[in-house]
Amino acid sequence: MNQNPEQLARDLIDEKLESSGWVIQNKTQINLASHLGVAVREYTTDVGPADYVLFVKGNPVGIIEAKRMEMGQTLSIVEEQGEDYANAKLKYLNNQPLPFVYVSTGEITKFTNYRDPKPRSREIFSFHRPETLLKWFQSEKSLRSGLLDIPELPILNLRDCQIDAITNLEKSFKDFRPKALVQMATGSGKTFTAITFIYRLLKYAKAKRILFLVDTKNLGEQAEQEFMAYLPNDSNSKFSELYPVTRLKNSFISDDNQVYISTIQRMYSILKGSELDESAEENNPYESFQPKEALPVVYNEKVPVEFFDFIVVDECHRSIYNLWKQVLDYFDAFQVGLTATPDNRTFAYFNENVVSDYGYEKAVVDGVLVPYNVFTIETKITKEGAQIQMGERVDKRERLTRKKFWETVDEDVAYSGKQLDKDIVNPSTIRKIIKAVKENLPQMFPDRLDKEGKFEVPKMLIFAKTDSHAEDIIEIVREEFGEENKFCKKITYQSQEDPKSILTQFRNDYYPRIAVTVDMIATGTDIRPLEVLLFMRDVKSKSYYEQMKGRGTRTCSLEELRLKGTPSAQYSKDHFVIIDAIGVESSQKTDSRPLEKAPGVSLKDILQSIAMGNRSEEMLTTLANRLIRLDRQINEKEKAAFSEHANGLQIKQVVQKLLDAYNPDALEQIRTNVEREKTDGSPAEKEKAVEEHHRALIERAVEELHNPDLRNFIVDIRKKYDQIIDTVNIDEITNIGWATDQKEQAESTVEAFERWVKEHKDEALALQIFYDAPYRRRELTYKLIRDLYEKLILEQPALQPAKLWDAYSQIENSPKTKTEKPKQELVLLVSVIRKALKIDEHLTGYDRTVDRNFKQWIFAQNAGKHNTFTEEQMQWLRMIKDFIANSFHFEQEDFELDPFNAHGGLGKFYQLFGDQYLEIIDELNEVLAA
Repeated sequence: MNQNPEQLARDLIDEKLESSGWVIQNKTQINLASHLGVAVREYTTDVGPADYVLFVKGNPVGIIEAKRMEMGQTLSIVEEQGEDYANAKLKYLNNQPLPFVYVSTGEITKFTNYRDPKPRSREIFSFHRPETLLKWFQSEKSLRSGLLDIPELPILNLRDCQIDAITNLEKSFKDFRPKALVQMATGSGKTFTAITFIYRLLKYAKAKRILFLVDTKNLGEQAEQEFMAYLPNDSNSKFSELYPVTRLKNSFISDDNQVYISTIQRMYSILKGSELDESAEENNPYESFQPKEALPVVYNEKVPVEFFDFIVVDECHRSIYNLWKQVLDYFDAFQVGLTATPDNRTFAYFNENVVSDYGYEKAVVDGVLVPYNVFTIETKITKEGAQIQMGERVDKRERLTRKKFWETVDEDVAYSGKQLDKDIVNPSTIRKIIKAVKENLPQMFPDRLDKEGKFEVPKMLIFAKTDSHAEDIIEIVREEFGEENKFCKKITYQSQEDPKSILTQFRNDYYPRIAVTVDMIATGTDIRPLEVLLFMRDVKSKSYYEQMKGRGTRTCSLEELRLKGTPSAQYSKDHFVIIDAIGVESSQKTDSRPLEKAPGVSLKDILQSIAMGNRSEEMLTTLANRLIRLDRQINEKEKAAFSEHANGLQIKQVVQKLLDAYNPDALEQIRTNVEREKTDGSPAEKEKAVEEHHRALIERAVEELHNPDLRNFIVDIRKKYDQIIDTVNIDEITNIGWATDQKEQAESTVEAFERWVKEHKDEALALQIFYDAPYRRRELTYKLIRDLYEKLILEQPALQPAKLWDAYSQIENSPKTKTEKPKQELVLLVSVIRKALKIDEHLTGYDRTVDRNFKQWIFAQNAGKHNTFTEEQMQWLRMIKDFIANSFHFEQEDFELDPFNAHGGLGKFYQLFGDQYLEIIDELNEVLAA
């Protein structure tokens, strides 16, 4: 018999209460002395029966207002009803208002502590335990009250960026913001900053326990060392002597520490009740470890939801997605994210509450980090790939054992640069790259000669694709540099030697000069003397790539550089070099999304694509994933409607067919059946039969989806249950304040700019040209505009071109003068200068001005001395026009640049325009800038 919605909600609430340590009693059989925590159903109050009244040690402390599940989206409306019951008088008791109020559907529970300075509800995973409510009830202050007691930050021994981060974070705490993001460039002291504010939370806000969450064992060990070494400004005792610190190494969690360091993998395994394979902690989970199925976390009475008051998430850009998010959702705690490389999803997760925005460029300007240069090495094979002809006799090698054997290639093998060092190993490619590095290092570091006059190789880290690739690199490095084993070593967990000891040698000793790694030291390791990063592997994730680059950003004094391995150094480390041998700098970086193969494709488009014949694994498995989620959302009536459209099949059956279409086991079974049926068939016949059976399997998988009624039903029902949460687009304020104030501010900005232009007209060559006759504007060059831009920003940093454009636009405010705002800063600058000097009557993007002048010139040319230009000539003229629109001037040398060189360069232009080619270039420079 189906239960009504109210009873179903109460059953779920009862289940969560009992798992959280509460005993549930009916009002007719109350025995408050039977247990520490008792939840009494339907207790009578002077405003009506309360769904649950919570008693601890016989004293009433809280209320639960129960609602049916479909009211999940309206819980805020009934919060006042819960407060009314909390303020009511309980029958037989002369009680004070009850401070703890829950509103719950069983699926969603919201909690408000009315002892907080500004009581605000928050969603929690499960109910708090009775012993917790007892402590809170007996405490003089709630945690949020204690946050208001944090004093002003002493700034001794802190960097400006650390002061800003901690100050803004503590303001966020005092505003009771549940999440905050600390963005600080790699090397600027994120962990030190975190330990500082953790110390202050424990000392002043009286926080009881804080979780420091990392995503690799390596990061956890480093964090533990930093906590142990931290000496507060106001104490002679180290942090760990004042507040116990522990790093979790198994599933046991004692309750007598105050700082807990754990990998998110370990905490996830604890909460879902399983043992952890320790290898899962070696590499960050965002790049590597992903279970096949995201098992949900469950309530753990040894680690209740209120166990931690604060969670600090290190490298949070990797730890807040997919199954790992469950760990953070479980705990009723403030969350602080630490990262150098957030993306839009990171900002969205932390509610756009960025308390520190200290990026790499700011850190370089402050001298906290060093800048870098990029040196590119490109080989023909890495760019174009290669081919091995059929019949060639080649070496082959087993991947794991590396055992070699000879074999003749029985078909042509073509491979791309991306297959190198995985499917195909080309020692020549590795050797060419290493030789080029060796030959060019002296040019990059010309001052590095040791006492014997020999070039001293700077400390270099090479990123390899795999351990096998790393082995090949090491062998060739030692050979090409003519050095011994200790000159170049591998630092990965596959190393025979202890990787930590090699890392320590690399950081502190003369040898090794070169280290090769796959990803072990991509994040969280401080190697100050490191001066060269050689990328021989590409990276999918932009954030991960930035972290890898961060190994070289650390500053290093001359004394430390000489002491820790480079005695020939003449200067402090003022930059580092990225040697890009794989195209990593130019390749498109996208954050990995392992849960879907086609996350950017709408459900409607996926269904339509399959209906039109797309049978790719990507489409079928993506649809299967979407249907699995749908099956968990819709009700029984809707499931029945689905079956009516799907030939009687349930959603799970359709999903199974979709997944079977490319299931390796299913394919293997087909192959086995074919072998059994066609024992005398040729290999070609068997392969053809396998392909036919596979195609039939795929067609059976999608046969229900030919029905448009089913496709439409799926799309429509999904709309009913899905609410889009946009975590990609970050909004911004584009206009704020009283309208009159805005216009006055705009006029003030314009006045300041036009005054600056007038004052500098005689000393800035670009401005002189603007002031002179129109024909002189053909002399403007990209460099002149760039110099003028840098002068303006240096002297008047508030007068950014984008701000000037907005100011002029605010003043004009006429539909006739509306024009699209140019995206390039220098184009913006030229546009506002032309407006300031009345060259343009209305505010106009310079690129639009060039377009207009070009059209007028073409019209005049076609009507005058020239014949009509051919389409090929027009293509070249448009390319020059577009170049001038962004670079302001065109020279003959520019034919060597893109896009001109790709179309034949100067030779082709001369072929098209003959002896008039120079005249045309001069005319375009003059006319387009008019």
